Amino acid sequence: MSDAQPGNDRPGPDQASPDQPGRDQPGHDQALRGGGVTQPAGPTAYRAGFACIVGRPNAGKSTLTNALVGSKVAITSSKPQTTRHAIRGIRTTDDYQLILVDTPGLHRPRTLLGQRLNDLVRETLLDVDVIGFCLPADQRPGPGDAFIASDLADLQRARRVPVVALATKSDAVDRQRLAEHLIAIDQLGTWDAIVPCSAVKGDQVEEVAEVLASYLPASPKLYPDDVLTDEPTVVMIAELVREAALEGVRDELPHSLAVVVEEILPREERPVDRPLTDVRVNIFVERPSQKAIIIGKGGSRLRQVGAQARAGIEQIIGHKVFLDLHVKVAKDWQRDPKQLQRLGF
Repeated sequence: MSDAQPGNDRPGPDQASPDQPGRDQPGHDQALRGGGVTQPAGPTAYRAGFACIVGRPNAGKSTLTNALVGSKVAITSSKPQTTRHAIRGIRTTDDYQLILVDTPGLHRPRTLLGQRLNDLVRETLLDVDVIGFCLPADQRPGPGDAFIASDLADLQRARRVPVVALATKSDAVDRQRLAEHLIAIDQLGTWDAIVPCSAVKGDQVEEVAEVLASYLPASPKLYPDDVLTDEPTVVMIAELVREAALEGVRDELPHSLAVVVEEILPREERPVDRPLTDVRVNIFVERPSQKAIIIGKGGSRLRQVGAQARAGIEQIIGHKVFLDLHVKVAKDWQRDPKQLQRLGF
C-alpha cells in the first residue's frame, strides 16, 4: 500500500557544447527515404556528442528517446506537453556515444510556462551537434510542424546544424500512408536525412541511432559506459509521480500539474539488509476542482498514483520506499513568475 494524503495549499533542472561538425563534411550519411543507411567507407574515429529530439507536443519524442537509450529515462503520456524540461539519455556503443536530449514540445505558447518551455528548447538547440525532428506518421504535417520547421531552417542557416527528419509512429499507418507522409516531410523543409521509425515496435530505431551518430564529432566518451542518464534522482522521482498522475485525467489538467520533491530521507534504525527511504512529494494544481480529481473519491485515485510511481522510484533508489503524496493548490501558477520559479521553471 502507498501512503498518500491530501494536503494544504503552499507552492516550493543543462548543456554542454562540443565543437560542431559541418553538415557537408565527407563521410556524413544521407538516409534513404525508405530509412536505409549508407555507412561511411573506411575506419572512423570514436564519436561522441549531443543530439536534440524536437517536435510538437505528443510527436513521440520521449518514447523514441527511451527506445534509443534502451531504458526508460523520460516519462511518456498520450497527453501533450508531458515533458517539462530537457532530459538527457545516453546510448553507448563500441563506435559512438550518443547523448540524447529530449525536450518539451515546441508550440505557440498561451501562458508564461509555455513561453519558458519554448525558450528552453531553443536554448538547448544552440548546444547540440545534430537535431532529430519528430513528425508522427499518424498525423499530417500541420501549422505546428511548419512553425518548428521555420525555426530549424533559421538555425540551419545560422549554425549549419544537421537536422534529421524522423517519421515517428510508422507502425500506426499502412505503407501507402507512410509514403505520402515521407513526401510531405520532404516538402516541408531541407533535411540532411529522413528516416521512418516506430519506437513502440522497434522498427528502424537502430537506423535512427546510426544516422544521428554519423553527425557527431570525433571525441572520447563523455560518460562512463554504464550511465544511461545524468538526470538527478530528485528530478526522476518528480517525473515518475507526474507520469502516474497524468494517467486517465481530463485534457486540461496536464498543463496545470506540477510536482516538487520535498525530501528524500533514509528511515532511521532500519536493518542494514532492509533499508527504507521516506520520499515526500507535493503535487500542485491550479484549482480546488483539479485537486479533487487527483485525490479521487476517498483518496482512491491518489493511492493509485502512489502505487504506480512507487514501483519506478524503488527501481531508482534500489530498495523499498515510503511515498508520501500531498496535493496542493497554487492558483494560476502557470502565469505567475514567482510561483513558476518556486516550482522549478
